[in-house]
Amino acid sequence: MKQFLQTFIHFLSVERGLAMNTLHSYERDLTQYINFLEKNGVATLQESSKTNIASYLQQLKKLGRSGSTVSRCMVSIRSFYQFMLRERFMDSDPSQNMETPKLDKRLPKVLSVPEVEALLEAPSTSTPQGMRDKAMLELLYATGIRVTELMTLDLGNVNLGMGFVRCIGKGSKERIIPVGRTAAGWLDTYIRGDRAKLLKPGKAEDALFINHLGTRLTRQGFWKIIKKYAKESHIRKEITPHTLRHSFATHLLENGADLRAVQEMLGHADIATTQIYTHVTKSRLKDVFNRTHPRAKR
Repeated sequence: MKQFLQTFIHFLSVERGLAMNTLHSYERDLTQYINFLEKNGVATLQESSKTNIASYLQQLKKLGRSGSTVSRCMVSIRSFYQFMLRERFMDSDPSQNMETPKLDKRLPKVLSVPEVEALLEAPSTSTPQGMRDKAMLELLYATGIRVTELMTLDLGNVNLGMGFVRCIGKGSKERIIPVGRTAAGWLDTYIRGDRAKLLKPGKAEDALFINHLGTRLTRQGFWKIIKKYAKESHIRKEITPHTLRHSFATHLLENGADLRAVQEMLGHADIATTQIYTHVTKSRLKDVFNRTHPRAKR
């Protein structure tokens, strides 16, 4: 079964051009599913059934996995079986007509404008690392790009004269995103001066944001950075790599931005994904009303 999995992952990489993180997610989900089948006496994928799939999903729930995790695993399993059927490795698809578990309806957590300002002011621009972090956080909030997209930016993807960045999103789709004057100013200062101080002598590096080793900064590195500044800013909310992306979208909509324009900037294939932020703005308005209106608590 593992050999079919590797063939499937190769297909997702070469034919569909999925990002490395997405490929790892598929491989992890399906490896665990195959291990489950083997432990339950299923020797081949051709022998697997709807009952096996349902039992596996039930086991995930018993282990306390979230609804989004169970749903993602079902999507991975269904995609795998569809590939097997399409390539004629199987005669039927046992996942066919099986419902995807319902997702937990959780609104994305966002920062208020004062919290964002505190976070962006946290880096000390007196050091090369601090200037890099300042430019990085300003750019992230100014564009709403995903952290993976931020980390894969090269110098050639930035055009400060025209005021935009070019990033490659999910499915290798390219999009052009405007950069505001403030973020562009910090980015220009970083590129013209402090970035060179992080480079190692004699070594070329195309990456826009680099670490102390002079190589491309990673998602894990960014995660540590934003956690550090959230703590220094005394922000008590849970911070994730997508927090500034969520805040970017919510603040745009709160200030009257067109939903389609926000969808384009975020790189969402389906506008329904973007619409979650309209629910966030409504929730925030209700919270403001309950806290401030004299008769809200009567």
